Amino acid sequence: MKLAQAIVQGLEVGGFYAVLASGLTLIFGIMNVVNVAHGALLVLAGLITFELWRRTGIDPLLTIPLTTPLLFAAGWVLYRTLVRRVRGAPASMSVLLTFALAIAIEGAMGMIWKNVFRSVTPSYLTQAFHLGRLTFGKVDLYGFVVAVAVLAALYLLLTRTWMGRAIRSTMENPQGAQLVGIRVGDVSAFAFALGVATAAAAGAILALRQPIFPASHYVWISRGLGIIVLGGMGSLPGALVGSLILGVAETVTSTYLSERWAPVMFYLVIMVVLLVRPQGLLGERLREDVAQ
Repeated sequence: MKLAQAIVQGLEVGGFYAVLASGLTLIFGIMNVVNVAHGALLVLAGLITFELWRRTGIDPLLTIPLTTPLLFAAGWVLYRTLVRRVRGAPASMSVLLTFALAIAIEGAMGMIWKNVFRSVTPSYLTQAFHLGRLTFGKVDLYGFVVAVAVLAALYLLLTRTWMGRAIRSTMENPQGAQLVGIRVGDVSAFAFALGVATAAAAGAILALRQPIFPASHYVWISRGLGIIVLGGMGSLPGALVGSLILGVAETVTSTYLSERWAPVMFYLVIMVVLLVRPQGLLGERLREDVAQ
């Protein structure tokens, strides 16, 4: 029963990780851009959630419809003003650009909220549901439900809409997409903004799960990048599978060893999988022939 409880908690954590990683892998799949600023945008969304909750008392998860358009607009502006300049350049250029952006966002958050922990404490913070001998914390369960809803909405957008088909076409073959009339630049801007917008939901869930502060974005970007490498760069299904595996690995380690070993297990699983399958769980192995 202890193992079953750990698996349940791991799946709930994995749902949060999946929302965190979905935006990162979507942006990389479209533009080959590694958005190191995604962690800072996640923390920014969490702090905005905290501020709305503190000032209005609105449930943190109900702030998502408010913060999502805000993050989408921010993503659109960032793409049009900065990111599009490195589109098509080596990935290292996007790493440098977005790392500088992350530092700037961290500095702005530090000026507004100071570098101190902020906690969202709704009335159901310590409450739980019980199913037999299994316990489902309300915070974890509600966060998981929201994560599933966000991922389902993202899936439907990508598979059931014209823009979604344009995004997937651009991911598969940018040159071919241009030939059939798709404006790849506009699609890239939308996809980047959409990837940033997913940070709104992830930030709200994060604000519920634990205290946050501006400098904590390094922790979350390292985990997000680890997940998309494990799942396969640019693979949304891979990001989902990798998130659930790593969430379960963390909670099982915490249950049977110690919480201090959970982060170690997170990266150990990534290392072991990549030794066996370097392209990730659902990534594709690419062959590059170089002619002299």
